[in-house]
Amino acid sequence: MRRYLAVGLDCYLCLVAAGLLARPHVDATPLSGDVALLLGPGLVISFLNQVVLTALVGAGAGKLIMGIRVVSLPDGGRPGPGQLVRRWLHGLCWLPLQPWYGLRAHLARTGDSPGPAPRCCEEGDPYAEPFADPAGVRQVRRSDLAAHRRAAAGRAA
Repeated sequence: MRRYLAVGLDCYLCLVAAGLLARPHVDATPLSGDVALLLGPGLVISFLNQVVLTALVGAGAGKLIMGIRVVSLPDGGRPGPGQLVRRWLHGLCWLPLQPWYGLRAHLARTGDSPGPAPRCCEEGDPYAEPFADPAGVRQVRRSDLAAHRRAAAGRAA
């Protein structure tokens, strides 16, 4: 639940910031241009939050508020810029389609699907695991990460 709240906060903060940046220009553009006015700043702010801020402090704004850190697997260290960019692109392309994938998976289970089972339901698919991340990062609670690091330091000593 904490992860979903963090994502919701990230989306909300990104849209508010993009709206504030676009507000002075809304009256000067036709209605079709309003979407572009939000889309450009929204993507830039999303990139700054999800990639740059995470590289600097270990989490985006919503995750910092919710006490979550983004770590690289398997060592639990900070993810590299390449991993963060892949994670950001993954979030832009894959996550918005989850309702569609969920509906197709439900229809495949009930036998009402007109076609084959969706890709996310196939055996061996990296997206089939509920917390799988193709960029090799994971979100963990800050307190759990601190406990892990203390335990690792105790084993090393």
